Amino acid sequence: MYNAKKTLPYSVEFYRQFHRKRTLFAYLFVISLPVIVAGAVKFGPSSNSNSGGPSRLGSGTFDLIGLATSGAANFTLTMFYFATPFLLVTVISLFSGDTVASEASWSTLRYLLAAPVPRKRLLIQKLKVSLTLSLGAVLLLPITSWIVGLIVFGSGPLQSPLGITLDNSIAIKRILLITLYSAISLLFISGIAFYLSIRTDAPLGAVGVAVGIVILMNILDAVTALGNLRKILPVHYSYSWFDLLGNNIVWESMIRGGAYSIIWFIVLITRSINRFETKDVTS
Repeated sequence: MYNAKKTLPYSVEFYRQFHRKRTLFAYLFVISLPVIVAGAVKFGPSSNSNSGGPSRLGSGTFDLIGLATSGAANFTLTMFYFATPFLLVTVISLFSGDTVASEASWSTLRYLLAAPVPRKRLLIQKLKVSLTLSLGAVLLLPITSWIVGLIVFGSGPLQSPLGITLDNSIAIKRILLITLYSAISLLFISGIAFYLSIRTDAPLGAVGVAVGIVILMNILDAVTALGNLRKILPVHYSYSWFDLLGNNIVWESMIRGGAYSIIWFIVLITRSINRFETKDVTS
């Protein structure tokens, strides 16, 4: 007997998406970034000096090279700093922007719907898988970074850019919170990419436009003349996890950033489902 709730099981869709080459390559990039950066820092021409210069984070400055070489905890923070604005954005856009558009480009979308799989269930199952894969990438970054940092730079305590030192037991808890906040703050990207995925039959187009929108948001966030209008942009809170590196955690900015990201995500996913349920699927 036909049961709509048993169509397109999560495990089947996850297996299909996880074993695609784009998924494996995306995870490979996430794993390779800490290895490449560690090699460059350890063996590069500036490895014995501080010629890298200070970089800005939040309202302060710090030496990226000095921070990365202080131990596994510091190296992991540096990887979050490097990966958040582009690598994770691209990977999440790939997982969410490719999921429906690729089916349309392969002309398999109409066959899935003819199975028959209800349209809403099809989107929800694909969304669940794309979010799982995105979460996997976010988790993979600190795990790989900590292992690489431990091997190359040792297990020194976390030297916070705020001028305090946190032992590894506290540092691990703070990094777990940073990972959790990063996963939530990047939700809006999944929403943007997923919405674009149901609007086009070109998966690379959906991914590229999603990344472009995030870049545009970052540009607008840098325009100080916009004043408080910048605060509605989720990217404005990309580095709010910096507030986790003090003796006392300041939650206000992270709560606001997480809330804006979730609101964007809910609005875009709701719009995606409404749009797809009335869409004329011909491919």
